Amino acid sequence: MLQRLGGAARDLGFDYCAYGMRIPRSFSNPKTVMLNNYPVGWQVHYASENYLKIDPTVHHCRQSSQPLVWNDAVFVDALTLWSDAQDHGLRHGWAQSSLDAFGVGGMLTLARGHDALSQAWLEQEEIKLRWLVCVAHQSLSRLIRRRHCEDGAAGLSVRELEVLKWTADGKTSGEIASILAVSENTINFHVKNSIVKLRASNKTSAVVQAALLGLLN
Repeated sequence: MLQRLGGAARDLGFDYCAYGMRIPRSFSNPKTVMLNNYPVGWQVHYASENYLKIDPTVHHCRQSSQPLVWNDAVFVDALTLWSDAQDHGLRHGWAQSSLDAFGVGGMLTLARGHDALSQAWLEQEEIKLRWLVCVAHQSLSRLIRRRHCEDGAAGLSVRELEVLKWTADGKTSGEIASILAVSENTINFHVKNSIVKLRASNKTSAVVQAALLGLLN
């Protein structure tokens, strides 16, 4: 899929493309997965310098769904990153975030080493750019979620999900037992199974994990 995305990016005049997604597994320590065809030297340098934490384009896309065009003002607080990127042939870029029905956010970046992006060109190609964002998110987020998120979630039974939903509504094990007409021990059994399958530390964490994965919708 990344190769196809790269081909679509080249059709729009870009040399490189990148897609990143925050794995919905934790509020305090979310994992970010990145797929790109950037020069290997830049990939290694970006990771070694931990630029993800200070990348202003990433920060923007976490806060806004509006497209972002690279320029000096964007990188004013990350001048070393900006200089290093240009040294690796990444001088002009465009980025936009996307959000799906499960609340999972992704970010598509297109970059090249030549020709600044004019406002006239951006307006002319806006529909194509936005379309590519949607396609990238639908395809790559599904792949990433399958690889990194759904291994534990896929094993949750219908009853376990039902118990987690009632727990998320603030019901105690005793109350859920009354609602479902089963014993409290049965409810606790389902809760314990959910904790194990979601690799959570406790009942609250299991509910949060399930919610982040969109399983309680």
